[in-house]
Amino acid sequence: MSLLVNLSFLLSQPTGISIYATNIFPSLAPLQPTLLTAQTYPGFDCHNVPANLTPAQGSRGHLDRLFWTQFELPNLYRELGGSLIFSPVPEAPLLQRCRSIVMVHDLIPLRFPQWKSPLTPYFRVYIPAVLRQAEHIICNSQATARDIVEFFGISASKITPILLGYDQAHFRLVSHPRPLPAKPYFLYLGRHDPHKNLARLIEAFAQLPQVEEYELWLAGPTDARYTPKLLNQAEELGIKENVRCLDYVAYEQLPQLLHQAIALVFPSLWEGFGFPALEAMACGTPVISSNISSLPEVVEDAGLLVNPLDVGALAQAMTRLVQDQSLRSELSQRGLTRSGQLTWAKTGEATRQLLTQFL
Repeated sequence: MSLLVNLSFLLSQPTGISIYATNIFPSLAPLQPTLLTAQTYPGFDCHNVPANLTPAQGSRGHLDRLFWTQFELPNLYRELGGSLIFSPVPEAPLLQRCRSIVMVHDLIPLRFPQWKSPLTPYFRVYIPAVLRQAEHIICNSQATARDIVEFFGISASKITPILLGYDQAHFRLVSHPRPLPAKPYFLYLGRHDPHKNLARLIEAFAQLPQVEEYELWLAGPTDARYTPKLLNQAEELGIKENVRCLDYVAYEQLPQLLHQAIALVFPSLWEGFGFPALEAMACGTPVISSNISSLPEVVEDAGLLVNPLDVGALAQAMTRLVQDQSLRSELSQRGLTRSGQLTWAKTGEATRQLLTQFL
């Protein structure tokens, strides 16, 4: 029985979905899959697909990939004697019968819709059709599984949540830290989209006692739609000089950045998984995160979980970590323990076992 792994979307630069896919398929080697990819992976049977089907080509790349998925992938399925397609994104042929198992990372465009976005019809029309036709669905958390049931009415028995992992060789305790910055800082890592809840984070930071002695660093790509409003808010609160936008931070710099922070503060209104929280714990950094969506599954008791809508609770959690060194140490140790339980090897093994059931 032949397993085809659809990697047509894969970028050479790391993104969340690309990181997931490249860490999963090595665990599938015992199944002797054929990788549908524009790249070459030694030790695997790779079938070449067009290189212009990725997000790097923008909307055109997405459209070309959807067309390829509907009209070319079924031909490959027959040509290569496929019995099952595994897609690390929720995409699969609809017009011709091909057995598939797909991965859903989140349904955030449905929870926080932007009506002019092309993602809206993609999530409202295409994805539910793919999920209904799939043999089975994998997702990255119980929270995402509940979303699939809530938004699409799909039976929970058809869904298997498998928590993700992280790069253990990269995100770890820093053995040779650089000199500390002039002021201790709290760190946020991610985009500036409204559902990331940065306006409440800035408001909470402004409530810290002696806030002038601390900084809030926002690491992640700035966005002309949202970043200026956040900086204006900081100015209105009188903390403009204490809020730093670092823009995109190179991957190799992240462990140092995380390790030296007082804490990672991740008050997102919704996450499918939440890589920053896991990566921070692996670096021994205390975590303050939301008590909703997937984050309690990832963090468990290794961090301070707060209501992301409660600015006072968020400010109180930050203040506790400023004032209580023993709490910071305890959360650091808990985080190291918890992160050790979430590995790509475990994710890959669970995925392989599931796929085996359908081959």
